[in-house]
Amino acid sequence: MASDNGGKPSMEALTKHEQLIRHIEELEPGVRISVRGIAKEHGVSEGTAYKAIKEAEQTGLVATKKRIGTVRVHRSRRGSLEGLTFGDVAEIVEGQLLGGAEGLQRTLHKFVIGAMELEAMSRYINEDSLLIVGNRQEAHRTALQQGAGVLITGGFGTGEEVIALADERGLPIIVSRHDTFTVASMINRAMYDRLIKQKIVLIEDIMSFGRPADVLGTKDTAADFHRLAGITGSFRFPVLDERGRVTGMMTAKDAAGSDPQTPLERLMTRHPITAAPNITVTSAAHTMAAEGIDLLPVVDRHRKLLGVITRQEVLEAMRITGRQGESGETFDELIGAGFERREDEGSFRYSGVAAAQMSGTPGTVSEGVLATLMIQASRRMVRESGRSDHMIESVTSYFMRPVAIDSQLHLEPAVLEMSRKSAKLEIQLSDSSGVAAKAILSMQLMDGY
Repeated sequence: MASDNGGKPSMEALTKHEQLIRHIEELEPGVRISVRGIAKEHGVSEGTAYKAIKEAEQTGLVATKKRIGTVRVHRSRRGSLEGLTFGDVAEIVEGQLLGGAEGLQRTLHKFVIGAMELEAMSRYINEDSLLIVGNRQEAHRTALQQGAGVLITGGFGTGEEVIALADERGLPIIVSRHDTFTVASMINRAMYDRLIKQKIVLIEDIMSFGRPADVLGTKDTAADFHRLAGITGSFRFPVLDERGRVTGMMTAKDAAGSDPQTPLERLMTRHPITAAPNITVTSAAHTMAAEGIDLLPVVDRHRKLLGVITRQEVLEAMRITGRQGESGETFDELIGAGFERREDEGSFRYSGVAAAQMSGTPGTVSEGVLATLMIQASRRMVRESGRSDHMIESVTSYFMRPVAIDSQLHLEPAVLEMSRKSAKLEIQLSDSSGVAAKAILSMQLMDGY
């Protein structure tokens, strides 16, 4: 195949679709693109251009923002959540871009609320900060001159010379119809949510996309399977068709007793379980445990093989995630924050007060909160017993009577059955009047696999 100076196939050797993807890759970050513009520039149909842009979006080359359009962006890992970009902010605050589109992918380091005199305000503004301010054109100009983006609140605009300065400096100037307090709250909430999401690990975060997997083809034989098993020490391989799609899975059980020359397409297990790269590690672990498999093919939406993930890799990722410090409080964490274990003869008993925020029917604790507390107590007991990795399979809850707000609550989980791979627990929730709720909970213990 012909190639250019960079070792890539030459443009002439590529299909129209591949040429469009190459063109998008070579654009500078911040450049806006459109279906009509791409189609006209390359002499292709708008349908072809649309498919190329959509594929570029799925692979992280471009991003589409409301009221801004589709923009070439830096390709980054999903886990890069330390900060928001100015483009993210524009979307969060339902903003409209007035100028400085090239700076949409710059990362926001801090924001400054412009509720002070200009001289005092300028001391707080520095490069890659965001000034949130109303109808104050001199403040807009000062922020841009000092390397900061501008978010104008209240739906106000700004002068043409300020917009020109934003374009010149490559710094976005955005207008939002919301007031200053509201947009600051919206940005804070988004940053807080991203901190929580840092704890969520996806398959794509831990797998090596470039690493070749050990695979077989549909035309290979049972002899080829045994040969590969002898070389690798593994006994489970994805089987690919001529287009690289996962069409089956071949195991030692499938090959047992077969003639060495039998094609794998007659022996393999068809329609195998696969995973998409954007599913969570926890979900993959649950699937592998439930199905009793040690290797999971990772495929794209066309079922083409991207790589494989092993049970050992999944469990190790879960252990590392479990050791991470708290980076944000979820609703579950807020509910259970005030409950502590009582040190009493080694028993597992957790006590705390039913806060006003737990209210469902006025004056009583929500049944959903009670169920959450019982599940949390069970999880804590399992972790403190040294079985950190687990998946809940089922929960059955019983509510005997209402529980009043401000009540002192006690949660007592007890093991009914436990093996290497599973556990069944009973949890009792009581207040000063006695038992108020119970639950029976079943879980898989991942450490046993």
